[in-house]
Amino acid sequence: MIHLDGGSLEDDVKGKIYDHRLMRRLVPFLRPHTLRLSAALVLILGESALTLAFPYLTMVAIDRYIPTGDRVGLLLLAAALLGVIIAQVLTQFCETWILQTTGQLIMQDLRKRLFGHFSRMPVSYYDRNPVGKIMTRLTSDVDALNELFTSGLISIVGDICTLLGIVGMLLYLNWRLALVVFAVVPLVFVATEMFRRRVRISFRMIRAAVSRMNGFLQEYLTGMPVVQLFGQENRSAAKFTGINRQHLDAFQQTVFYFAVFYPVIEVIGALATALILLHGGFQVMAGMLTLGQMVAFLQYGRRFFEPISDMSEKFNIFQSAMAAAERVFAVLDVEEERRGPPSALWSAPPAPKSAPAIEFRQVSFSYDGEKPVLEDISFKVNRRERVAIVGPTGSGKTTIINLLLRLYRPASGEILLDGLNVEEYPESEIRRRIGLVAQDIFLFSTSISENITLGHPEIGQDRVEEACRQTYVHDFISKELALGYAHKVAERGADLSQGQRQLLSFARALAYARPLLVLDEATSSVDIHTERLIQSGMERLLHGRTALIIAHRLSTIESADRIIVLHKGRIREEGREEELLARRGLYYKFHRLQSVATAAR
Repeated sequence: MIHLDGGSLEDDVKGKIYDHRLMRRLVPFLRPHTLRLSAALVLILGESALTLAFPYLTMVAIDRYIPTGDRVGLLLLAAALLGVIIAQVLTQFCETWILQTTGQLIMQDLRKRLFGHFSRMPVSYYDRNPVGKIMTRLTSDVDALNELFTSGLISIVGDICTLLGIVGMLLYLNWRLALVVFAVVPLVFVATEMFRRRVRISFRMIRAAVSRMNGFLQEYLTGMPVVQLFGQENRSAAKFTGINRQHLDAFQQTVFYFAVFYPVIEVIGALATALILLHGGFQVMAGMLTLGQMVAFLQYGRRFFEPISDMSEKFNIFQSAMAAAERVFAVLDVEEERRGPPSALWSAPPAPKSAPAIEFRQVSFSYDGEKPVLEDISFKVNRRERVAIVGPTGSGKTTIINLLLRLYRPASGEILLDGLNVEEYPESEIRRRIGLVAQDIFLFSTSISENITLGHPEIGQDRVEEACRQTYVHDFISKELALGYAHKVAERGADLSQGQRQLLSFARALAYARPLLVLDEATSSVDIHTERLIQSGMERLLHGRTALIIAHRLSTIESADRIIVLHKGRIREEGREEELLARRGLYYKFHRLQSVATAAR
């Protein structure tokens, strides 16, 4: 189990059999499919009526046509029975088809809603919740709701109608014999309640185990190179075995309860049959009951326990679905990221000519609300100015970028973009103005061209190739990749070197041509040869643009107009490189360490 605060996913959710609050929230997903569900309900009611007709027609044949030797009547009745069977088959087919397709449509709508919600969640949400557990919400939990729609919600109405119809027919045929059948019903309810309680716990354990397993697999499969590098294969396999064993134990426990429950119901049904034969046989001998009525009683009695056992199973579907719905709506209830005004209604106010492109005003921030990462940060970046931010690891450099891109909100202070608070911008406008070249490059499992355009309709192939030429990656793509720009990149760009992935990120930023560029340690992971290749490309990338550069390597910031030195979340020094070197402060020490490291290489 995980117990995390602040919008984390919770595995240990105790679902009820039925929760009207959750059902009300599910109604909007059902409403677009009202016609289909209504048709399924009509078909289920028709199937219930057909189920009741078969024993009654059997009784008529035995009591009316067979004793009198009415061959024509018997033939017509046999044709009617055949018609009932055919109608049942067709009804079941149509009902199954409608319910299953409707369930898939509802799942599609729900998954679209969930994925859309996930795409608008604040980044901090993903800091707290493993991707594997989020995947469980989109897959297993939605599947559980599909069972509710296809096998529970509508079908249980048919079971209830069938049960009530059988009760009515039993009372109509012979109320004394009906009471004999009803005498065993308490045994059914006792067995059902015991089964329901135990299997509910097992189902909950299964869902929790599946969630843990998905979380583990996502983490360890992604980090498999690290597992192998440090020889942790056996240890990670042992951990997975433990999680897998929990799932197996819970599942086997469920199988055991089902294996016990259904035979118990069969035994109770056999007891009812024996009582019908015994008591009904005496009534037939006494002339109080016809043979056809007793045969009908036997058939109705056998069918009497089917909807009861079906409803017992559907109770567990309801319970599992309620637990899944509670998890899904817990996710949907997490507040989405504040995204500013709608783009269609927003128009950029004219920026004062004197307003800097970027301005931080006494900004403070903490990821956990306790340990400060940034404290009272204030600086400006003027239009077409290149400002570099340097500092040791953990000083808060990347956090400044995250706040500027509005991935996180500052605890205090203001961040201005062209003189306007970033909170007042629509998210799309921020993304349109700022281009990011990150240290960790993410590439999708698609073509080189699509990894550069990211599906942007205005970026054509000519623009892609020109961007690649300027960042010196065109020759590699056209000469070393058999399919050129159509080459499909492996997952996370595994078939490309770190330097090649970095060059592609430069090409992506150049193709998008944002007026403000943020480089987050963009050359920290490339070798010296590749770094030299991209220096001139970077000049073209930065030409005429405002740039905020986070860097470790001095070569990246040599052309910076100004350098800001961070240390422990505070600005310690600021100025041109020669000024900072003359002060012999933090930047001077940083410069000396870099020079020694470069000389050693």
